[in-house]
Amino acid sequence: MKKVVLLAAAAVVLAAAPAQAQEKLKIGVIATLSGPPAVLGQQLRNGFNLAVKTLGGKLGGRDTEVTVADDELKPDLAVNKVKTLVERDKVDFVVGPIFSNILQAIHKPVTDNKTFLISPNAGPSSYAGKECNPFFYVTSYQNDQVHEILGKVAQDRGYKRAYLLVPNYQAGRDSVAGFKLDYKGEIVEETYMPLGTLDFQPELTKINSQKPDAVFTFMPGGMGVNLVKQYSQAGLADRIPVLSAFTVDESTLPAQQDAAVGMFGGANWAPNLDNPQSKKFVAGYEAAYNSVPGTYAMQAYDAALLIDSAAKAVKGDLSNKDAVAAALKKADFTSLRGGFKFNSNGYPIQDFYLTKVAKRPDGKFQTEIVQKVFENYGDRYAKDCAAK
Repeated sequence: MKKVVLLAAAAVVLAAAPAQAQEKLKIGVIATLSGPPAVLGQQLRNGFNLAVKTLGGKLGGRDTEVTVADDELKPDLAVNKVKTLVERDKVDFVVGPIFSNILQAIHKPVTDNKTFLISPNAGPSSYAGKECNPFFYVTSYQNDQVHEILGKVAQDRGYKRAYLLVPNYQAGRDSVAGFKLDYKGEIVEETYMPLGTLDFQPELTKINSQKPDAVFTFMPGGMGVNLVKQYSQAGLADRIPVLSAFTVDESTLPAQQDAAVGMFGGANWAPNLDNPQSKKFVAGYEAAYNSVPGTYAMQAYDAALLIDSAAKAVKGDLSNKDAVAAALKKADFTSLRGGFKFNSNGYPIQDFYLTKVAKRPDGKFQTEIVQKVFENYGDRYAKDCAAK
């Protein structure tokens, strides 16, 4: 477990200030930082740390200590590491993870401990409805929503036949459910791949023979890198459009490069979003890490801003859990994506876009907004949430 301590410059503390304000605010960040998906976790970690640094090393006015743990995409290991964070390190907040199967493993150990869990990426349907929890908040989306973008676009563009290709775990199943909400055409095949698959030749052969009007895919990290390269090498990119989620984004584009140009994605943000805070964030991230930030980094940055806003609201005193929860629900911060507020279930209400991969004049690759598909959109499970 790697520990990163971020401290602000020394400040004069008034004698009347409560003792609580003198203690460090402790954050445990858990993300996948090894293996092919590591780039996703690195964006999460970097985005969060950049926010803390930008805020002068303080969240809610308290010096902040960030402990980073690598879950290695292993649920059992993630449980052990998160228990260390909450039981030994006594963190005030756990931030993470990337993958929904890891979230499902750590959710109970964290929330049962009455520690706040802020997910800057994974947003499974399982905690958006009846199992919503006052100690759980999401700064990304409910998993279905990004995939809903592609289903609506496929329907609106008149694609009659679609081939679905996703990994076989909760987020993959959520992606299919999301795509099907608005898409009413024929599903020629629904293929579920083992998580971590890197060879897609059998599936590409099927796509070539079945000739769908479009391919919908969700393949994060190294899976997406290999799929896009193999898809292009098979000569399919110019013939069958790809509508993807988390497959061509700023975490994978440095490896995919020209093979991904022109492919579509769905997102709640892109680096070319035109608002002052987003532009400042993109410039700062590129200067700090020499790479283009994606939604993983943006949502983690927002997670830090959310914690900062809540800690400020309670004047740095996190002992009253109900007061902290109420402050988190208000989401009183300026999101990098612009409009942001929490639904009743702790998942965001926000805008969603169709994006397209482009090569910038400086040779770097990024996703760019093509059109707004949904506005102020909340997920369909919130109506079943009563716990908050």
